[in-house]
Amino acid sequence: MYTLWIANKNYSSWSLRPWILLKALNIPFSEQLNFFASDKSSYDKFKAFSPTGLVPCLVDGDITIWDSLAIAEYIAEEHAQVWPADKIARAWARSAAAEMHSGFTALRQVCAMNCAVRTELDAITPELQHDIERVDALWTEGLTKFGGEWLAGDKFTAVDAFYAPVAFRAQTYGLKFSAMSQDWIDRMLRHPAMVEWLASAVKEPKTAH
Repeated sequence: MYTLWIANKNYSSWSLRPWILLKALNIPFSEQLNFFASDKSSYDKFKAFSPTGLVPCLVDGDITIWDSLAIAEYIAEEHAQVWPADKIARAWARSAAAEMHSGFTALRQVCAMNCAVRTELDAITPELQHDIERVDALWTEGLTKFGGEWLAGDKFTAVDAFYAPVAFRAQTYGLKFSAMSQDWIDRMLRHPAMVEWLASAVKEPKTAH
């Protein structure tokens, strides 16, 4: 069985991605939750299980996989449902997930994930608006092109998992998206795995992150 090492559910968007992927696809795993240290010295503590001192980190027997995208690809080697079965949808999903993995800097910085909070931003910077519009365009493309309730078709796949933190960010900060994208956000927030994550997140002690 896989062992997935994660940090605070309230804050760790990176941890959410592989966690919800495994949960949504009913792939068995053992969760190991380690809170960020209040003095931000988590690196030394996390080095005990992660080569980078960062989360998430997946352990499969003697094999250790770090980085959320690498974890998704590793899981896909044994569980084909991680990515869409259709070649075109799979290529799009991988591209969209990779874009989330490496981009959207303003969205990450201005709208840090904090599941327990509901607030409004004083202003939307041009950089943040650009990121919101790009995410909206991506979601609309996937939902339109592949015709399903999920981003790359009728089944939840890794691309949905990679944008799951954005659904929480949209809820926290009241970010505005198109109707089609908002429908996807609402479906994500109703997903049993997202509900479970949120329920745990709001019960966590508040720490520096």
